[in-house]
Amino acid sequence: MSELTDNEMLRYNRQIILRNFDFDGQEALKASSILIIGAGGLGCASSQYLAAAGVGTLTLVDDDTVELSNLQRQVLHCDETIGVKKVMSAKMALNRINPNCHINTVDKRLSDDELRSFIASHDLVLDGTDNVDTRNQLNRLCHESKTPLVSGAAIRMEGQVSVYTYQDDEPCYQCLSSLFGQQALTCVEAGVMSPVVGIIGSVQALEAIKVLTNYGQPLISKLLILDALSMNWREMKLAKMPNCSVCSH
Repeated sequence: MSELTDNEMLRYNRQIILRNFDFDGQEALKASSILIIGAGGLGCASSQYLAAAGVGTLTLVDDDTVELSNLQRQVLHCDETIGVKKVMSAKMALNRINPNCHINTVDKRLSDDELRSFIASHDLVLDGTDNVDTRNQLNRLCHESKTPLVSGAAIRMEGQVSVYTYQDDEPCYQCLSSLFGQQALTCVEAGVMSPVVGIIGSVQALEAIKVLTNYGQPLISKLLILDALSMNWREMKLAKMPNCSVCSH
């Protein structure tokens, strides 16, 4: 466990005084590493709170560059970083939020083997991607190493979050994605309201913190669904599919 400095004790005081979180929870965060796939809307929203909360190491993976159309919802980027690699733009912003958080960047699309290696060397993976194929890939590789995965999605005025820790009796993301196949749209095709991305990314950050510090009850075997038009939250129980190609062996 990483011992906190006097400066860190003061910085994170409002978390340390939380009942049952205490110094142990904060030190667990400092010792933790999170692999964030995607430095877009969800990646920006989640990473800023993870950095501010005191996660020791964040690794950002994204091969894209900042465009003007990103700025409506990708809050770590700005006009001055248009044309810059998203991971570098995000790193600069995160360093301003908390210089104690170590930020690694990977500005290319990773092969299965490369991604497998990164996943195995981190304590948790946070999915900030926007397509089912990549989410299924992440799920499959996280299942191999039993690395917890915090999954999120936001589109139009809707969002969802779930957590997978790959215990024998738990479903995986493939159990969920097999229900809707390849028909899921992206926000490029359907649009998305800016704060919806922020809400879902913040929930992902909170779920990651809970998993890493064994604090509270993460959304394991559950899907939390937001209808932002009515500001209604629903929780759906996820079942393990008996014929799932990933987790039913």
